[in-house]
Amino acid sequence: MPSPTARLLRAHQVPESYREPGILSGYRPPRSSACECLLSLFGMNNETLNIWTHLVPAGYFAWLLAGALRARGGREAGAGPFLAYLGTVALYPLASGAAHALGALGGRGRHRAYCCDYAALSLYGLGSALAYSAYVFPLEWVGSTFHDFYVPVAVLNSALSTGLSCYSRFLEAERPRLSKAFRTLAFVYPYIFDSIPVFYRLSRSAAGSCSEGSLPLHSRHSLCALLTLLSFTSRLPERLAPGSFDFIGHSHQVFHVCGILGTLFQLEAVSMDMAERQGRLPLPSSLETFGSLGMGAAASLAILGVCFRSLPPDPPSQEKSH
Repeated sequence: MPSPTARLLRAHQVPESYREPGILSGYRPPRSSACECLLSLFGMNNETLNIWTHLVPAGYFAWLLAGALRARGGREAGAGPFLAYLGTVALYPLASGAAHALGALGGRGRHRAYCCDYAALSLYGLGSALAYSAYVFPLEWVGSTFHDFYVPVAVLNSALSTGLSCYSRFLEAERPRLSKAFRTLAFVYPYIFDSIPVFYRLSRSAAGSCSEGSLPLHSRHSLCALLTLLSFTSRLPERLAPGSFDFIGHSHQVFHVCGILGTLFQLEAVSMDMAERQGRLPLPSSLETFGSLGMGAAASLAILGVCFRSLPPDPPSQEKSH
């Protein structure tokens, strides 16, 4: 059985498109086997902390989901949107950790792993919208046209996010900057749309029009979302000191940590709003909630199917992690 620390490579030893700016060492061999990829979880390389910074939170969120299902599932009216949201919260770090773990696979396997990661992130955005619509919406917007169309548009945005992010993988070899721009847009736009109710409540709080206990948590979530975007796009700190952050502290690890912290703040904020505003917002039926989530999941699965069939067996020079 191969050692989990065997055969780490330097940047010049891997295909150009496999390299990350400022990361000079610690690369796993391209076209590793699935067994070698899984063994790499237990040895230090430049993806190790990318994997564990999402696998550990995924376990925690799954534990919270199991507890919520025992406490609320089928017995507490209006718990459906929270359970749907918490399910997507547990899913996306699991999919991301798995994608990074399998990121050294060659050809289609690598692309498929990351496309599944993108689909899970898109569903997390939809889960957030379901929770916001049920518990977070400004009371004066309840029953408005925007509220009526908020979840249907979020379902559409989820499908668009999956499609655009998966399509970006076809552009990586020849147009890497455009690929990254598409991938960034695929998740920034749905986040902004989903957060409109939160931004409105935060703006009213800043103007002194209202003060609610969940708003500091919502503001911390928004700050973490901004830090997540900045770390993903800036490639700092490794650009400033190439080789110094190959294993610990590079931007993708910061991206993961900020994203998880933001989700923790969001989860606390949604839980507080659900408790404090109980009875003040009309709650959707379980059919409406899980039907919307099911439509988003079905659309993403269909897009994944098209992408999987269309992916060419890429040579090593066309592979790159997200």
